[in-house]
Amino acid sequence: MKKQSETLLFIAWAQALVAALGSLFYSEILGYTPCELCWYQRILMYPLVIVYGAALIKKKVEMAIAGLILSGIGMAVSIYHYLIQKVPAFQSAGDSCGLVPCNAEYVNYLGFITIPFLAGTAFIIIFVSHVMIIRSERKNS
Repeated sequence: MKKQSETLLFIAWAQALVAALGSLFYSEILGYTPCELCWYQRILMYPLVIVYGAALIKKKVEMAIAGLILSGIGMAVSIYHYLIQKVPAFQSAGDSCGLVPCNAEYVNYLGFITIPFLAGTAFIIIFVSHVMIIRSERKNS
């Protein structure tokens, strides 16, 4: 594995770790109850720490292909969740999202940065890093 690929793999792992710890901070320290879509995002994010960590330790990018799939699905869920929070036409879909409505905003930094925005950004960074790894590895083959 090339040094560039290893660096990108580390970036993907570190981003997954920061996102997982961030979600735990919001729920366990600040006491914010996750909504249903937040749980789906967690289900997609938490395994990425293991997937990319194992690939990084073994230095085998092929092990992390599941990360590309999980982060791609996670991006879609995060974007949908963000639309439910910020676009009036989607907000009614968030009312019937379980015990905690999905259109509720626990945080709203600078008027647009919410928890789904943060999760979506993490998924995008992981996805793009993985695509860059694939391109780098194919270039050298």
